[in-house]
Amino acid sequence: MGVEELAKDADKLGMRQVPIIRIGPSDNLEAAIEIALRSLSSGAIVAFPTETFYGMAVDATNEDAIRRLFSAKKRTRDRPVLILISSVKMLRGYVDRVSPTASKIMDAFWPGGLTMVFEAGTKVSPLLTAGTGKIGIRLSSHLVATTLTRVLGSPITGTSANVSGKPACCNAQEVLTALGSRVDLILDGGEATGKIGSTVLDVTVEPPSILREGVISRHRLERFTSTYLGSH
Repeated sequence: MGVEELAKDADKLGMRQVPIIRIGPSDNLEAAIEIALRSLSSGAIVAFPTETFYGMAVDATNEDAIRRLFSAKKRTRDRPVLILISSVKMLRGYVDRVSPTASKIMDAFWPGGLTMVFEAGTKVSPLLTAGTGKIGIRLSSHLVATTLTRVLGSPITGTSANVSGKPACCNAQEVLTALGSRVDLILDGGEATGKIGSTVLDVTVEPPSILREGVISRHRLERFTSTYLGSH
């Protein structure tokens, strides 16, 4: 049996081989990003490393791709999905407004492990907000994550690479084991360093409210804002 026949049989059995591209500290990044860009532009799901765990990227402006993402994660539609941007300039097109407090927090903690929840702009799919009208956004400090969204020219989803309710993945092999052919491409950047996820801060209220404490502690945020931060 030839390679093509084996591939067809594997697809039928849900065993399609998922391409894994190894990205070293200083090599292969440009070629890997080019392949990932073509995949994202065609509606594919790409697993990639971030500063916390591996994430699952689709073009956040492609509703069909977003639906595929929910299906791949077995995620219910009442749970929102955060997006990653490549710059504060890109942020302005996807949120309704940025308060002075939010601007100060961004200046202090972006890029990094802080997801900020804004009132969603008109460009944001309701699928991503779960109908709340709010969207979580992060400017990642990881080169692969920021390069992906920069070359795509639009945000990508940054939800963790896992089936909903299961542990988040810290390396490419864990992604492959957990998701298999539910992803179309895996960018292998080695072991993810984060042991916990990003901190999620709702900046649509004043003072901002911590929805989830993660890699950036409440203490660090409160020291910067000089005010007590509420909790969800």
